[in-house]
Amino acid sequence: MAATQPAGHRSACPINLTVEVLGDSWSLIIIRDVIFGDRRHYRRLLEESEEGIASNILGDRLKRLLAAGVLTRAQDPTHRQRRIYSLTEAGIQLVPVLVQLGAWGRRHQPASAELSVRARLLEEGGPALWEEFMEELRGRHLRGDGVAEAAGHPPAEPARGPRPARSVLERLDAAYQEAVARGVEG
Repeated sequence: MAATQPAGHRSACPINLTVEVLGDSWSLIIIRDVIFGDRRHYRRLLEESEEGIASNILGDRLKRLLAAGVLTRAQDPTHRQRRIYSLTEAGIQLVPVLVQLGAWGRRHQPASAELSVRARLLEEGGPALWEEFMEELRGRHLRGDGVAEAAGHPPAEPARGPRPARSVLERLDAAYQEAVARGVEG
């Protein structure tokens, strides 16, 4: 018996359905930039893209990712004309996929040491680190803990108690900055 083909899709195969959402050359790059670069505004996604995405392509892919339920868009509370893009739970659950793509790229492609350091740390940290990172992303994107930072404002200081350990994103960024510094020095 043949599987029922969902309306508007080539087939009901889960790999096909995933490729239909994420398989173009820009969607995963945008998701990477939201996850690892904490780029949550259109302008930051456009101007800080390593790969130089065109504005029309960015706009189209953001619409696709919104329609697919990978991202949401909301009014920026600090600026009437800006919107903040946030990951949905489905977007957050792409972290292990991105880790595996990064690991494959490090092994089989001419990836730079600086741009590989995050992928290496996540691969070495394994599923426990991925889950810690996903929980951090849930706080920033689903519960709104990171709205102030996304809007360009520093996070509010906690009222009491010791400063929490550095977040996964902070650790990954610090490792990247150290790799860049070593590359400049060496």
